[in-house]
Amino acid sequence: MDLINSLSYSPQELSFGTSGLRGLVADMTDLECYINTMGFIDYLKKTDQDIKKIAIAGDLRSSTPRILEAIVVAITDQGIEYDYCGLIPTPALAYYAINQSTPSIMVTGSHIPDDRNGIKYYKSDGEILKSDEAEIKQSVARVRSRLYSSTSFDFDSMGRLKTRPTLPEPNLEAETIYKQRYLDFFDSQALAGRQIVFYQHSAVGRELIPEILTGLGAEVITVGLSEEFIPVDSENIDIKKQKFYHQIADQYPDAFAIVSTDGDSDRPLVFDQDGNFQMGDILGLAVARELGARVVAFPVSSNSALANYCQDNDINYQLTKIGSPYVIKSLEDSEGQVIKAGWEVNGGFILGSDISEAGRQLKALLTRDATLPIIVSLLASINQGQSVSEYFKRLTTSYTQVGLIDNFPVTSSQAIVELLSSRSDNSSKIIEQIFSQEHGFGKYQSIDLTDGVRILFDNGEIAHIRPSGNAPQLRIYSNATSQARANQIVELGIKEPDGLLRQLEQEI
Repeated sequence: MDLINSLSYSPQELSFGTSGLRGLVADMTDLECYINTMGFIDYLKKTDQDIKKIAIAGDLRSSTPRILEAIVVAITDQGIEYDYCGLIPTPALAYYAINQSTPSIMVTGSHIPDDRNGIKYYKSDGEILKSDEAEIKQSVARVRSRLYSSTSFDFDSMGRLKTRPTLPEPNLEAETIYKQRYLDFFDSQALAGRQIVFYQHSAVGRELIPEILTGLGAEVITVGLSEEFIPVDSENIDIKKQKFYHQIADQYPDAFAIVSTDGDSDRPLVFDQDGNFQMGDILGLAVARELGARVVAFPVSSNSALANYCQDNDINYQLTKIGSPYVIKSLEDSEGQVIKAGWEVNGGFILGSDISEAGRQLKALLTRDATLPIIVSLLASINQGQSVSEYFKRLTTSYTQVGLIDNFPVTSSQAIVELLSSRSDNSSKIIEQIFSQEHGFGKYQSIDLTDGVRILFDNGEIAHIRPSGNAPQLRIYSNATSQARANQIVELGIKEPDGLLRQLEQEI
């Protein structure tokens, strides 16, 4: 009997989202993870010469070790060595592998719940881009066809490995050089005299990043460590979640800031001394400004203040689709011997060129990073002699918020975008009817279809609707002249059961 007919379930194929593969843990069987990794390696063999090893790591999700084991089998079946770097931040693995010209694979679902996970693939020169995905999919399809028709296989009827490998003790070099990246560039007393509260939860960098901050002179207090996985989404800090950080601020009145990351520690969360969240797009602007970047890229969903700032300060900027691959591609395509940087609304910062200062060098890292924006934003406030809240207030005159409805059918999300993208009289009527003056919106002016549907109103407000690229979620981004109004737009959008997004769902 061939493999496909031996299975007692119907395999669900994984697909690429905004960045990397994502899926329900139930669908990420050993077999499915093996097939996708085999396909990726086949693609590597066509594009990367002489692959001797592949570095691998993972986050702290309950399913991560099992998926890593399936990946190990796929690598070794291809006659390649693997370099197990342990459970470390995604940027730590990427930085290590890129500097060794080694491909790498990170098992992480980032910020999504524990019943889901993902796999992020890196070539020897960095993160795979959207231009790579089509050929990788073709390679995966060929592997799938070959394996499904095979009569000799190492998987049981549930797609589980019959023989599981044992992961070795991790190679700590990746963690070490990532830590030294910051300790070697920034002054050892840069954060001296400042108390920083680090919310640990289940972030994979929950011990490493506090060590880095301590190494820069800060007094670091760690709180909230959890053995259960907690999905922390830096694009979904709503009013209810904000109260939690206000409570931390009340508990530590001497704190200069509260910081944290998402699950794989490539997206930062920075809160001021009062526990108020600083949005990731403005955080990115602050970091790029302090580093002296002259060429920048960020998603179209960002605060409109970013483009205004770049125009006023003669900074070459590019608005991209949402997702690190688009930001990275924009930086790679840009010309000029200047400092280049990009970031996302989630705060993940991408340094596109090396920086030299006082005989020290900070190497480029063309993938999302959480540690650099945390450090630089705190230093910026210190250097200006201001609190974190005072520093960030100077950067913007417009405000944003992001919210989402989880478990929103993907087909419904796509249908909503298709409906509103038509630019027909009917779609305009629907927009004017749902985003009405009764809800405080101005007159509907235009839409931007760079990624999702970005609705612009004549009072300067924006409501941007976009399905998640890697989860069954529908997001709404707002832009307004006050934080209260930005919050209100999102609340109107995600309200259950009859908010603006649900009303759009009814229209389809």
